[in-house]
Amino acid sequence: QVQLAESAGGSVQPGGSLRLSCAASLFIVSRYCMGWFRQAPGKEREGVAAIDNDGDTSYADSVKGRFTISRDNAKNTISLQMNSLNPEDTAMYYCAADGHWQCRVTKLWVTSYAHWGQGTQVTVSS
Repeated sequence: QVQLAESAGGSVQPGGSLRLSCAASLFIVSRYCMGWFRQAPGKEREGVAAIDNDGDTSYADSVKGRFTISRDNAKNTISLQMNSLNPEDTAMYYCAADGHWQCRVTKLWVTSYAHWGQGTQVTVSS
């Protein structure tokens, strides 16, 4: 079974940084598309960053240059480094995985992923 568990998020001030991690169980992340998604209250879930089994990455325009997704094959985890955070980044963040080749083409699409973590809250406020 594909299982994902996000690390605890947190509350930070605007301009601050936060790093999220996603631990994978019972599958190898390097063989899957892995993505970070977020959902704010009243809004649709959106793709933030993703990496496929070739190591190619995709980022939402809103986070490009501020967020970095990475994969640690030894630990079988993925991380999301978030810098220059602003209040608009406040959301529940989810780790997602999918093992089908089609996900490489649409890495930031919610519908590309079959497996999801429980989510972790990130709050950015003064």
